[in-house]
Formats: sequence, C-alpha cells, structure tokens
Amino acid sequence: MSSYGNPTMTEHTKVDFGAERVDGETASTPGPTVLEKAAPRSERMASNKIECNACPVLCQISEGRTGACDRYANADGRLIRVDPVVFLSRAAASSEAGATSTDATVEFGASSEAHDSVAEQALFVTGVGASSTYPDYKPAPFIVASKLDDVDMITVVTEGIFSYCSFKVKIDTDRFLGPEQSNVRCQGEIVGHVTTAEYGSQMLSLGGVHHLTGGSKKEGRVTCDMMLALGNKEAVALTIDGGASLVIRAGAAPLVDGVEEQRMRVGCGSATIGIFAKQWFGHADEVVVVDDHITGVLTEHQAGRCLGMTRSGLKIRGRKSTPGRYFQVANPGTGWGGTDIQDPLAIVEGFDPAVAKPGMRLLMVSTTGEHAQWYELDRDLVPRVAPMPDAVRRTVDRIGENCEPSLATVLFLGGAGGSLRAGATENPVLLTRAIKRKLVNVTCGGAPAYVWPGGGITVMVDVSRMPDRSFGTVPTPAIVAPIEFTMTYDAYRDLGGHLDAVRSLASVLANGPDHTEGAPLARRTLPRNPDNPWPPAMPPMPG
Repeated sequence: MSSYGNPTMTEHTKVDFGAERVDGETASTPGPTVLEKAAPRSERMASNKIECNACPVLCQISEGRTGACDRYANADGRLIRVDPVVFLSRAAASSEAGATSTDATVEFGASSEAHDSVAEQALFVTGVGASSTYPDYKPAPFIVASKLDDVDMITVVTEGIFSYCSFKVKIDTDRFLGPEQSNVRCQGEIVGHVTTAEYGSQMLSLGGVHHLTGGSKKEGRVTCDMMLALGNKEAVALTIDGGASLVIRAGAAPLVDGVEEQRMRVGCGSATIGIFAKQWFGHADEVVVVDDHITGVLTEHQAGRCLGMTRSGLKIRGRKSTPGRYFQVANPGTGWGGTDIQDPLAIVEGFDPAVAKPGMRLLMVSTTGEHAQWYELDRDLVPRVAPMPDAVRRTVDRIGENCEPSLATVLFLGGAGGSLRAGATENPVLLTRAIKRKLVNVTCGGAPAYVWPGGGITVMVDVSRMPDRSFGTVPTPAIVAPIEFTMTYDAYRDLGGHLDAVRSLASVLANGPDHTEGAPLARRTLPRNPDNPWPPAMPPMPG
C-alpha cells in the first residue's frame, strides 16, 4: 500500500502573485520572532497596518494578521517572524524512525534554567525561520561566533529569496515516464520538463525562473506551490505530455500511473548478462535480458563466449551494437525492462534451424527480475512455456535482490545571488572567491551543499537531509530557502565581513536578533541528521 495519502500543496487564496499590500490570515503559530521596525509608514496606509519589507511585495498587514507569504505578521504593531528559528543539536537523532525526543520549541526570554540546559549543548543556528536580508543592504539576520576545536568560527545565517532555482528529481525506475524534453505539468500548468535519463533512473527538471516569472500568473503560482511542496517533502501529482502520470515525494517510492514502483534495475541488459552469466552457465542454453536501452543475449555476449557457450540460433529484433548487445528492440514503455512489450517473445524473430535444437532451454528476464519466463523449444523450434527450474529461479530472485528500492530523490538547486552575499560582506565577490577556495563551508538548513564550479554560488542540496518544513515562498513569486556560510574568524575578517554584527551564540540564545535586544525569539531545536556532518565542520583546505 502506498504511504502517500492525498498529495497536497499550499493554495494561496489571499493574494494574487505580483499583487501588493494584501493581508493574510490571522497569525497563530506560537513564539514569534520580533523583527526590526517596519518600513516608514505610507500616508495612504491605514493606521492599524504596518508595512512588511521582508520581500518586494511590501504587504500592508493589519493587526493580528499575516502577510501574503504566511511568514510575517503584525503583532500589536510589531512586525514578527511567525515561524521559530531552527537550531540543530550536535547529538545525533535516534536511529528509530520518527524519533523527536529533542524536538522542542523554547522562547528566548524564558527561564534561565531553560537557557542553561540549551547552552550546554553544541548548537548550530540554521537559516530555517531566520528571516532574510531583504532589502539587501543590511547584514544577515544572524552572524554567529562559535568555537570548533579551539578555532574561532563565524556562521552567517539567512533565508534566501530564490527566483533562480529549481528542483532536479531522480526517479529510480525503468518505466518510461515520457520523451526527453517533454513538458511536465501540475494542475494543467507547465512546471518543468523531462531531462536526460541516467543509469536506472529517469530525471525531471522542475521549476526555474522562466516558469516562476516568465509565464502567466497561474503558471507562476502553481510552479511556486509545487516547488514548495517538493522541498518540504510533500507528495506532488504531475503528468508528462505523451507519458505517465506521477506522484512523487522526496525519499519515497514514486507512483507511476497509479502503481507504486518497487525496484531500480540492477543494470542494463548487457551488464546483467555479465553479472549472472556464470550462474546461468549449465542451467540455460540461452538467456535474453530485455531492456529498453541495451538488451543482452548470453551466447553472443562476450561473457557467454568466455564460458565456452555456443550460439543458440536465436534471432532477435533490434539494432545490433556489439556481440550480444542490441539497441531499440522495442519502444519505451511500462512493460518488460522499460519497453512497451508484455509478451517477451515479441522481440524474438525466430530460431536458425541449422543451429537451434528441440528441447533448447531459454530464459527471458527483465533487468529488475520482476518479469521472467522459462521456455523450451518444441520439435518445430517454437518456444513453449515450461516450469522454471529452481536453480534458474534463484538467479532471477538474485537479480531482484541486487536491485535497490525505487525512490524519488529531490535536489534543490539555487543561485545564491547579491542579497545573500551582501548579508555577509559589503564586497560580495570576496565571499564567492572564498567559497571556491574552500575557505567557506556552505550548508542549507545544516545539510551539506554541493557548490557548482564556475561563476557565482550555485548550490545543490538533497532536501531529505534538511529539516522538515525548511522551505517557504513569497508571492513575487519565489522560493525561500535556508543557507549558512561557516568559516574561520580570520577568513570572515579577510573577506570584509560585517564584524560589527557578529554575536556570540550565548547572546543569540539569550536575546534574539541583535536589533531587538531582550525581545523573545522562538526556536525549535532538532537533533542533527545522523547522515550529515556537523555543519561547522570545514572542508579540507586547498593544498
């Protein structure tokens, strides 16, 4: 049974994307973070409203209500960040699924006993709930000093507003999802495309600036909501032009045309022949491994020849590549080996009577072992279904054993532009150069991020390794995602960092944002993901 339930996505009904100064719903999340004062009051703004300048929309928010993004609210005339800031504890999470023993929400400004208990832990401040640097001229919300192995460290913490971002989705399946370059749709709107298939996986590219801002308002809204749901590990329903319908969720098996996928293939047809040839030797006279890309034929394959097997006389459809390897034996589909066939004999043209003999034993199997059939040739050289020998059945089972579970992996890919860098330094290119020199460790919600080579700071991170609910949106439309830059104090000084905004972890724990000393700040402390290194850990230094 599928573990999805009904796929859901946030539906913004309070404001149209691109609209300005519109109220949202009543703020209800406990423990808000008080932010800096709102922008100067407009003469046309009602006296019971404040203007939020956390993004370009500039919502005018009535008292007790949130802005269009549901992230900021008006609480008694103060602009607050509704969500708590997420801290990570160095203590790893329990290996048991769903363990949340150290998950808690604590307001800064609470009792000193609570602070003492928290301060004893090794903590890392993530960008989840931290707020952004918009309108870009101010330092990051948190620039935190700490120590790691007696080395003075600095972590610049912010939420980035990403228009230039997308999700790359790796779907482990041989099933045909759709032709390359085909449009991927959500709620009827184009939100991405099918990209190059990889070994055992189909790949989608979803979101991106052209879908967010280059199409209709509805396309931008649906794209943004779809991206928010994917990043927050929720199920999303998609359709592919000329292909399948999908339900995907990070870290879960995908649904393809309503069927939950089970296995990622062990290899292509040729690789499967090479892996299992010795185990088939002596038990079968011929084996065909059906695959959409490279179908393998054992006795023609080099593996069969090295074992001394003689040609069986089987004639197979398709374009011969090298001995025992055939391309284009059938069209792509959801049948055997990612092809459109349901009867494997459809790819067999016949048998050479000068070579084939009655009684010849033939195994046809797919690259996942989900499909397998045993045949024996009758006196007219017609293959007839026969009971599969136990020794052969074990090899089919072993193919399945060597297939990894089918999963959907969701990778966030975003360009960290001027506002993020300006929050760290007045000379942004120095941060970029320091990252490329491996003087700065980049994380997203404490999860390790891969920084692409070349210009700029283009980061990619597996959302499954990030805290839950790490992503948000603003109705420009754009995605909001956490990012942290960790480096030594000397490296931060050398890149011209905002040293006057640096605060100790103890100060952050006790007082919240530096511009509102003594104001309460909500936090949520989570155990670090045991698969992630401790975020302040630095990459190897160059040289």
